[in-house]
Amino acid sequence: MRIVRNLVGLLGFLLLWEVVVRAGLVNQNDLPPPTVVFARLGELLGDTEFVRDVIASVLAWAIALVISIAIAVPAGLLLGSIGWLRDATRVVVEFLRPIPSVALIPLVLILIGGGPESKIALAVYAAVWPILFNTIYALSEMDPLLTETARTYGTPKSRILTSVALPHAAPFVFTGIRMSAAISLILVISTEFLAGAKLGIGQFILEASSGENRMDLVLAGTVVAGVLGFLVNEGLERLGRRLFRWSTADEGAAA
Repeated sequence: MRIVRNLVGLLGFLLLWEVVVRAGLVNQNDLPPPTVVFARLGELLGDTEFVRDVIASVLAWAIALVISIAIAVPAGLLLGSIGWLRDATRVVVEFLRPIPSVALIPLVLILIGGGPESKIALAVYAAVWPILFNTIYALSEMDPLLTETARTYGTPKSRILTSVALPHAAPFVFTGIRMSAAISLILVISTEFLAGAKLGIGQFILEASSGENRMDLVLAGTVVAGVLGFLVNEGLERLGRRLFRWSTADEGAAA
């Protein structure tokens, strides 16, 4: 039923869009109707260069997400379990966290250059925070009896982190990963667009909009980006429901 409702809503939106444009309420050159956009999209999916752009964006997104997890989960476990370390780094973290990643594009281009490393670095910067704070939040909500029991049996602190704290925090960490997956995809494509990457969906949209102002191509590329974001979020949400059926954690608590 959920899928049916989603499809009905999507079809209704597309129909309204088509009617508005065909009725002349909007200039077709500025906003092509969905029939034109999807026809162009069908052509693009058979274009090797466009497929290469999509692969470049997806690959950069996947690398950024893996790096973010590798950084944020261990850091979150340390900050969440060592009070003095969390207090010592609080000012630095709270200073860095609100900085928009796109504002760092000029700095990253100077330090790293305009290759794929720049979009990966910016995506990592943006994606680290949801995972980090969800991990810290999970540890703050953990029942102290769990760790005290482990200490009573002589379990080393490092073992407590991996065998007690991490399993408890896993649903919260996964929620952070799902949030970061969407954020990192947005940053990858935005950086490609704003910094003029050699490959990627953002680069394709930039060329289509700055050359002959082909809004049909711009919207077709945007649709691909939206579909990728939907598939990533939907896939991770379904995986989370399967992995953590036992969890009653409020997924929005640490957001």
